[in-house]
Amino acid sequence: MLATILAWIVGIEHLGIMVLEIWASPKQQAKAFGLSNDYTQQPEARVSMANQGIYNGMLGLFIIATTWLFGGTIQLQVWALLLLFIIVVAFYGGLTVGKKVWIMQLLPAVLAEGAVLAVWLG
Repeated sequence: MLATILAWIVGIEHLGIMVLEIWASPKQQAKAFGLSNDYTQQPEARVSMANQGIYNGMLGLFIIATTWLFGGTIQLQVWALLLLFIIVVAFYGGLTVGKKVWIMQLLPAVLAEGAVLAVWLG
């Protein structure tokens, strides 16, 4: 149960990130992601952020959909794989973008991964 809740939190978080990356105003994006307003207003940056938003949204959606698409060990394996993906990406993001990524994205993914692995391997 804890593994499911934590996986869902990570999934919902990534859906929220998608909303910010695709539909938020440049000013909201600048504030949320620690970027300059000048950068987020550039058409190329808007397209790039929207593209990244699709990835985050699909990742979040698949984490949540895994609840219904798979059961038992397969469900845990899929969650473990998706959460590992987030852990790697968030670790790199913390190195390149800022330490805030480690708190906001890496920590929830690590906690969820730990809970999933405890159920799967425990």
